[in-house]
Amino acid sequence: MTDTDQPASPASEASGDESLRQRRIRSFVLREGRMTPAQQRAFDAHWARFGFDYRAAPRDLEADFGRAAPKVLEIGFGNGEALAWASEHDPARDYIGVEVHGPGVGRLMNALAARDASNVRIYKHDAVEVLRNDIPAGALSEARIWFPDPWHKKRHNKRRLVQTEFVELLASRMAPNGLLHLATDWQPYAEHMVEVMEAAPSWTNQEGPGVYAAKPDWRIETHFERRGLKLGHGVWDLLYRRR
Repeated sequence: MTDTDQPASPASEASGDESLRQRRIRSFVLREGRMTPAQQRAFDAHWARFGFDYRAAPRDLEADFGRAAPKVLEIGFGNGEALAWASEHDPARDYIGVEVHGPGVGRLMNALAARDASNVRIYKHDAVEVLRNDIPAGALSEARIWFPDPWHKKRHNKRRLVQTEFVELLASRMAPNGLLHLATDWQPYAEHMVEVMEAAPSWTNQEGPGVYAAKPDWRIETHFERRGLKLGHGVWDLLYRRR
C-alpha cells in the first residue's frame, strides 16, 4: 500500500514488453475517493506548472526542468508527503512523481505551490506506460518504490509491481550505477522483492546478495508507515544499483 488511505498502489501493470502488454495485468485498482475542493482547485491552478501530461514519446527532461540535474523518479507517491520532503531537502536534483489517484496528486501540488517548488513534476498516469514511452533511456539517477500494494492473496501475487519484466524496463531508464530503492512493510512482499531483484541481470544489491538495508536518512517516516508500525508491521528496505 502506498502512503495514502487508498487501498491500492498507483503503479501499473507489471509489464515492460509485448508479452506483458498482452497480459494487461494491472498492479493497481483505481479508486479515486473524493477530492476536497482544495485538491480539485489544485488541478485548475497548478497543473500547468507541476503536471506532466502523458505524451507516449520520450521527453527532453532537461528542457522540461530548465536545467541539467540528476533525475529521481518516485512511483506511487500516495499523498506526496515523502516526495514533498525529499524535493525540498534535495534541491540539487529534480524529482518526477507518478501517481494515479487524484486526491494525492492535488494534495502534493498544493504543498509544492505553498513553497514555490521548482524541482518537481508529476504524472497522473500509469507508471509502466510512463516508463516505457515518456522517460528516455538512461535518464534516471534514482528510482523509488515505497510501500507498493503487496497484493496479499496468493492468487493476486502476479499483480505485484516488482516483477522481473518491470525491473528490467526500469533498468533501461537508469543511468549506470543508478539506485533503485524499494521499501515495504509486508514481509512476504519483501521476500518476493529479494527473489526478483537477486535474479535480475541488470541489478546488484548494494548491501550484498540478499541483504536488507538499514533505513536511509532520505526516506522519512510517513503517516502510512507510522500506522503500519503501530499495527506491529516491520519495514524492509532494499537498495540496488544498476549494473
